[in-house]
Amino acid sequence: MSKEVIPVQVRAVLPVNSGRAVFVGNSSKVFVIYVDESVGTAIAMFLSQTPKDRPQTHDLIGHILTALGAKVERVIINDLVSETYFARIILSAENELLSRKIIELDARPSDSIAIAIQQGAPIYVTQDVWDEVEDRSDVLRSLENPNPPESSPEA
Repeated sequence: MSKEVIPVQVRAVLPVNSGRAVFVGNSSKVFVIYVDESVGTAIAMFLSQTPKDRPQTHDLIGHILTALGAKVERVIINDLVSETYFARIILSAENELLSRKIIELDARPSDSIAIAIQQGAPIYVTQDVWDEVEDRSDVLRSLENPNPPESSPEA
């Protein structure tokens, strides 16, 4: 398995029948991860910096990390098996003796993405996953601009 990673961002979060479609990618390729409604809403709220009346689950996780002196270093979407994505959250923490510890946690990509956005951490995709996913840039463009301007006839 390749250890190389590709930096990506969340390009859009759009409603679908069974939850939300999270479009992830960069200028050369975009792919879709389907997530449940609650996590999709959390991702969209973090992207738009929507204030909340009370802390939600991902807010609580962020508060716990802060209280423990831990920081999300990065998130890596690292595997795709039978249309199911897998991810890792990489944390760092310093103890009172200034000893730094790196912690790697298995997590759902949806939760990983939400926490990364909330914490301002970068999101990556392994080269293997990147090579396997289908480019959905055209779908995202058509959803963002459903009525493209008509081209003018040649004179």
